Amino acid sequence: MSAEMPKQKYPHVQKETTRHGKTVWYFRKGSGPRIRLHAAYGTDEFRQEYARALAGETAPRAVPSKARPESLRWVIDQYRKSTVYTSLAPSTKRVRDRLLVRLIDAAGDKLVKNITRATVAAARDKRADRPEAANAYLKTIRAILDFALEADLVERNVARDVKLISSGNDGFHTWTLEEVAAFEERHPIGTKARLALDIMLFTGLRRSDVVLLGRQHVRRDVLTVRTQKTGEVVTLRVLPSLAESIKATPTGDLAFLVTEFDQPFTANGFGNWFRKRCREAGVPGSAHGLRKAAAVRAAENGATTEDLKAMFGWATSKQPDVYTKAANRAKMGIAASSKLERQDENETTRTENQGAGDKAEKPA
Repeated sequence: MSAEMPKQKYPHVQKETTRHGKTVWYFRKGSGPRIRLHAAYGTDEFRQEYARALAGETAPRAVPSKARPESLRWVIDQYRKSTVYTSLAPSTKRVRDRLLVRLIDAAGDKLVKNITRATVAAARDKRADRPEAANAYLKTIRAILDFALEADLVERNVARDVKLISSGNDGFHTWTLEEVAAFEERHPIGTKARLALDIMLFTGLRRSDVVLLGRQHVRRDVLTVRTQKTGEVVTLRVLPSLAESIKATPTGDLAFLVTEFDQPFTANGFGNWFRKRCREAGVPGSAHGLRKAAAVRAAENGATTEDLKAMFGWATSKQPDVYTKAANRAKMGIAASSKLERQDENETTRTENQGAGDKAEKPA
């Protein structure tokens, strides 16, 4: 065996030597895309690149630095150097980067001041059959034009005048009690799939936090974690059902949930893996749908807006208000319907009393 032969094997990774004698590594699974792994073999950075490639993620193309000043391409380049962008959570950056590349491909050389409301609306409408994609595009162009507005490159953010496409919710199906029961029947306690379900259902954490969660975050049955997306610290009690699931399931060292290669999941990789487990159980759910189900359950059990902000790591009241208002409306509707029933009973009583009086007035 050669002294240069790596000690650890990574499936689907190929070693090549360039004409300059440099060793490079590529990932390719089956007939999928060929992805260059840039980090040194075996390092933490290499393992992270490998995990992203295995999960089907590809690194976004770099935004060219040479661009016409004040063009969309140029503004995006400046935006990606700003603290507005660099302070975003890693998962948010990955999603936004892919959208920024598409914006450059579509209109990179167009002066940002020439972007009109009609242009933005037309681009949104092209994606109308995919509301999530349409809204993701609109949120991205809004962020770019906000940056341009602050830099005095435009007089108005025209994208703010274009409405998001309503789909009745945020696009993710909220799990029902029946779907949770079906998943639990297919994936009993002791399986990794069941532990994933229990962690999400009994903590309400986002998948970007679920993949990092481990025993180091638990002290005396209290879980404390700083969320990846907002940076908010969430402190929760580890409920008995979750504690039982963790105890019954083989876990990783620093992460409860790990891949078949004993590596922590990436957020997207976990989402793809969990969807497969959902299909096995015959349910249409997703990881985010469980977070919504947890919020619904908490609100229906009396959690206030401030309670939900603390539990779910929301920085503003916008998201929790959706759940508390829905829960309050449901309670008000039930209360109102009972009033209708009492009114009907009173009317019946009055009719019966009137009938009895008429009979009493009749001569014998």
